[in-house]
Amino acid sequence: MFKAQAPVAFFLGSFGGGGIEQVTANLAHGFVKLGIKVDLVLNRGESPHLWKMPAEARVVDLKASTLYKSLPSLVRYLQEERPHALLATDHYQNEIAVLAKYIAGVATRVVVSERNQLSQTVQNATKLKGRLTPLFARLLYPLSDGVVAVSQGVADDLASTASVASERIQTIYNPAIPADILVKAEENVQHPWFTTPDLPVVLGVGKLEEQKDFPTLIRAFSKVRQFTPARLVILGWGPERQNLEVLIKQMGLEADVALLGHVDNPYAYMKRSSVFVLSSAWEGFGNVLVEAMALKIPIVSTDCKSGPAEILANGKYGYLVPVGNNEAMGDAILKVLSGQPRLIDPSWLHQFELETVVRKYLHALKIA
Repeated sequence: MFKAQAPVAFFLGSFGGGGIEQVTANLAHGFVKLGIKVDLVLNRGESPHLWKMPAEARVVDLKASTLYKSLPSLVRYLQEERPHALLATDHYQNEIAVLAKYIAGVATRVVVSERNQLSQTVQNATKLKGRLTPLFARLLYPLSDGVVAVSQGVADDLASTASVASERIQTIYNPAIPADILVKAEENVQHPWFTTPDLPVVLGVGKLEEQKDFPTLIRAFSKVRQFTPARLVILGWGPERQNLEVLIKQMGLEADVALLGHVDNPYAYMKRSSVFVLSSAWEGFGNVLVEAMALKIPIVSTDCKSGPAEILANGKYGYLVPVGNNEAMGDAILKVLSGQPRLIDPSWLHQFELETVVRKYLHALKIA
């Protein structure tokens, strides 16, 4: 049925606990289910999150201290293993993957995937490599065998920022609904706000960093508390935790806001929440929105440049508010808590399901 007898390789820097890793694991499970061999190629192989990958997948550790030092090892891997295709999973991996193929001189089909807006990478760059991302994309992406963007917004941004031809970019949404999401959602949660839900819980999930803009969510929640009793829980870890703790204290919200850090199973928390809020200043896609939709949790999201509007059908299936506007966000949360959610049509979710997305990647990788 499938052309690929050699493995299909996913190339990451390391395997952390973020969205790219979860999407990679979801795709790998989909491929393995179809009988396709999968290699997970990492420049650093040690990770407590590898349990997310299917047991049948082979982990290839390039043992490189940095991503760019992995180039010689990736070249050797391509020459020795000759995978049918290699999917690079983010911008910097894309650069290394394209270079490795041409140094190795192999026929492996290399597909690069853009997960976020390059314009935002440049705007927020503190190092030279970040400011040079459009140049590298302009030079190297045309040498790839395919370019995938995770949303139309990312595709448009890539075309305008890096002058990559629009006709070469294929938009494939993330497979953001794990097969076991409903089972995991029923697992127990130990936190008392969820075990004895006397008050509605507003939930945010994401890395505690500038992109996710949790200060706006905290300020929006402060407005909510002026009108109705509620609680706010934020799941995730990151460099902004201390600043968020200071803001929570300044606003007198210590009794009603909890930063619970990273959890392996956020779906159990989503299932028990009254409203899910994405407060991001920018996104490439927004996996958590799809996950919340799959669990039928009402949604409030910022209308950042790519992802949320596409996922929520321009506001049909969730409230969209301006980026950084805590007043509008607070109003939208209050509407949900007062019984005005925007209900989700289950058929809308088919485009984000694993089987749908796997079929598109099989085509992009020339496997089926």
